[in-house]
Amino acid sequence: MKRFAALYQQLDASTSTLAKQAALREYLQSAPPPDAAWAVYFLAGGKPRQLVPVRLLRELAREAAGLPEWLFDECHQAVGDLAETIALLLPAPTQAHALTLAEWMDTQLLPLRGLPPHEAAQRLRAQWALLAPEERLVYFKLITGAFRVGVSKLQITQALAAVGGVDAKRIAQRLMGYTHIGARPAAQDYQRLVRPDDEAGQPGSAALQEASGHPYPFFLAHPLQLPPAQMHEVLGSPDDWLVEWKWDGIRAQLVRRAGATWLWSRGEELVSERFPELQQLGDALPDGTVIDGEIVAWQHPQTAQGSDSHGGAIPGAGRVRPFAELQKRIGRRTLGAKLLRELPVVLIAYDLLEEAGQDLRALPQHERRARLQALVDAAAHPALLASPLLQGAGWQDLAERREQARALGVEGMMLKGRHAHYGVGRTKDVGVWWKWKIDPLSVDAVLIYAQRGHGRRASLYTDYTFALWDRPEGEEGRALVPFAKAYSGLTDAEIAQVDALIRRNTVESFGPVRSVRPVLVFELGFEGIARSGRHKSGIAVRFPRMLRWRQDKPVEEADTLQTLAALLPQEAP
Repeated sequence: MKRFAALYQQLDASTSTLAKQAALREYLQSAPPPDAAWAVYFLAGGKPRQLVPVRLLRELAREAAGLPEWLFDECHQAVGDLAETIALLLPAPTQAHALTLAEWMDTQLLPLRGLPPHEAAQRLRAQWALLAPEERLVYFKLITGAFRVGVSKLQITQALAAVGGVDAKRIAQRLMGYTHIGARPAAQDYQRLVRPDDEAGQPGSAALQEASGHPYPFFLAHPLQLPPAQMHEVLGSPDDWLVEWKWDGIRAQLVRRAGATWLWSRGEELVSERFPELQQLGDALPDGTVIDGEIVAWQHPQTAQGSDSHGGAIPGAGRVRPFAELQKRIGRRTLGAKLLRELPVVLIAYDLLEEAGQDLRALPQHERRARLQALVDAAAHPALLASPLLQGAGWQDLAERREQARALGVEGMMLKGRHAHYGVGRTKDVGVWWKWKIDPLSVDAVLIYAQRGHGRRASLYTDYTFALWDRPEGEEGRALVPFAKAYSGLTDAEIAQVDALIRRNTVESFGPVRSVRPVLVFELGFEGIARSGRHKSGIAVRFPRMLRWRQDKPVEEADTLQTLAALLPQEAP
């Protein structure tokens, strides 16, 4: 544990990529494999399920520090991070320990889950008595699920590649699924990551990929922001590209191997149980098949009578439903027959990565696409659809067609190089995918609440709640109604200015949140919009972000809920 805490401090204190790489390699080369297994899990973004209720942790820490509740809360607000607050407030340790990171996880932390409060409290106090000051921050970051440090998954991949002498792309493939929430990484898992490729038949070889349900690293698209008039000069002819709709769903890989089926989200979460109809789809596919596609809520033709312009993205097959409909399934712990019947999903497939156990990623895009179409035709399963290819006389023609995207319930278009291979992550070394999205919807909204940020922004107010007027300007008794939260889109300089204005215009404080006098107007952009009974405004927006600070606009001229409602898509009859 001490060595992992020291690594955390090194990584957190440095802004140099080379220094971080050196620290990672040194740790991985010298750490025992069980410790390295857990270290990679956490550094690559893994988080175990909640070990201890936060309320219990706060109460025990407050008692241990001998502070009244109001003073503990003030300390938390000043620091901005619960794990760091507790680490600073605990009294000095009374004992020492020699436990490794793996021993802490296996014998101390993981056994806490599910314990009765009195027994968990007893064990926590005993653990705190052992922790040296330099270990406490990491310990509490792990136990609260808030472990984050300034290294990317790419940096972890590069460090592992250097330690094992294995190609970084191969490491990226082996890491898929490693950080799954239910994982308990052990020594053999780490050894599989770094074992050389030439050890044929060993657990780290290609045989492991074929025998397991692990997906491939996802190939990611680059944003495209070009006027149609310039696209021929930059991209060449549309004939050099496969053009598809950009679907608004959950990116996923369906893996069929060894008579079993797995469904993985792009976030490396195993979501098979949430979509049983897609897991059943695997029975219609041959072994050794991996499909890349999008999970979407779907309305089949027999239930889409009188479909209007909002539907019909795949003629004859039905239409995609708003992402908000899909969220109703994502948020449910149990899926009843009624929900499965009323909110069916399909996998819209757009790439075939493995066929008969053969990795196809090095084949050109158009050949993988042809094989995919043959597979979809042969399976003839209602839950598997091929993403249609779009045609146009030129880029201007496609641009005009792209304007239909929002009415069809999609986000724009995808452009995929005809001869591109399937790469790892957001790269251009084997070809390229572009996402040609439509402009976001937007409204001018008023900032009414602010909360401190996290990490380096813990001392600044960077998380904002925005509101719209409930009726048009000039009407009596109108009020601001909250409708969205956003924290991204401003520069550091703008954040500093807004933070100062928030402090000068604070009306009241509620713990870490400040109520702010309505003086600041921002243009908020968002990708989707839907009605919602859970929001006070009656409307939910997707991926809200600040497009610009409207210093030119008085608060009285901010938009209304009626303006927002006018952006809702027309519902099918």
